[in-house]
Amino acid sequence: MGALDYISNFCTVSSTRTKTRRKPVQTVEIKVKMDCDGCERRVKHAVSSMKGVRSVEVNRKQSRVTVTGHVEPNKVLNRVKSTGKRAEFWPYVPHNLVYYPYVAQAYDKRAPAGFVKNVPQALPSPGNPDETFTSLFSDDNPHACTIM
Repeated sequence: MGALDYISNFCTVSSTRTKTRRKPVQTVEIKVKMDCDGCERRVKHAVSSMKGVRSVEVNRKQSRVTVTGHVEPNKVLNRVKSTGKRAEFWPYVPHNLVYYPYVAQAYDKRAPAGFVKNVPQALPSPGNPDETFTSLFSDDNPHACTIM
């Protein structure tokens, strides 16, 4: 046994630093009713002061707040609610992504222009024969000419 091995038994170095994993970058969209510049400023300041937030975009016309960063969606929602505003996650999708945008549950008069609610009734059922026949003779189907 060498002298260095003998001394290394007395001097041990251990790492006390634990590895913490960062949350992935997420985009959280929240619906918040804002009436004036003060409401907008209060919501933006509350969210931008959170740890991990990269950017905050406020669209008062659509009553929409978009937060991007290393954040948890529920914490962002709770922070917006702490300002005294009623808030919920953004329930709308663009109407061109939904097959049946005028289903009773999907159509919402309070939705911003070009948006409908994201509900399962607006999506086609997987075995719907109407959808299979309409796509059978479409230009996107490479085997359409062999069927004719």
